[in-house]
Amino acid sequence: MFTNSQRQEERIGKYGTPRVQYLQELVAQFQNATTEESKERIVANLANFAYDPYNYTFLRQLNVLELFLDCITEPNEKLIEFGAGGICNSCVDPANAAVIIKCDGVPLLIQCLSSPVKNTVNYALGALYYLCNTSTKEAILRPEVVDLIRKYAAAGAVSISFSNLARSFLDKHVPENH
Repeated sequence: MFTNSQRQEERIGKYGTPRVQYLQELVAQFQNATTEESKERIVANLANFAYDPYNYTFLRQLNVLELFLDCITEPNEKLIEFGAGGICNSCVDPANAAVIIKCDGVPLLIQCLSSPVKNTVNYALGALYYLCNTSTKEAILRPEVVDLIRKYAAAGAVSISFSNLARSFLDKHVPENH
């Protein structure tokens, strides 16, 4: 559920932790985590917070978007999945998208299209849908990327979510698809 300042104040009460402080604590926990499971749990939690526009400024302020991108470069498939999920959840916001693009997130998301994890592919497709614009389309709409997205669009019998998301991407961003 989306929130606002008044609703947030009601939820945390007089002695609760403000959202930015809570997110900062999660980032610190991630940085100090000693096990992969702890890191996975924390990144999944941060990715859930990335869904709510109320948190977008905090995510930028605390460099959480960069943390998500770092997770995509890890060998751990769960960290990649949750990092891609956080990017997907937050990139609809133009300011977040600008950070992701500036930090070379587009090539990382393109790599995620080849992931063996279905959620990671879905998150990458969704993120690329929102990140594709005049400044990024040359990188995103390369023939090999479009061919892969076309394969996902044709895979309706295997995965309807891949197919629908890929078709939406092609309809919006690939002119010869119209």
